[in-house]
Amino acid sequence: MQIFSCPFCGSRPEYEFHFGGDLGNHRPEGFEAVPDREWADYLYFRNNPKGTAREVWMHLTCGEMFSMTRDTVTMAAAPGETLTEGQP
Repeated sequence: MQIFSCPFCGSRPEYEFHFGGDLGNHRPEGFEAVPDREWADYLYFRNNPKGTAREVWMHLTCGEMFSMTRDTVTMAAAPGETLTEGQP
């Protein structure tokens, strides 16, 4: 079992976490004014890099969201970091 580190609760098993997507994938503003192609890109297309990826995760036990750097090849995960203003 993989162990992730919540910045609020410490190390926990992976089943306590939910993947939130790529860090920096911002929702388009304007709702009806946003072209369909832009909505599709936001909803369905991901970077999916081989190697280091910056991601948003939620710890289901405490309900906090945080960022984590994870290697998509080795599955090694760095300790989570709190989300702060100014992050991508």
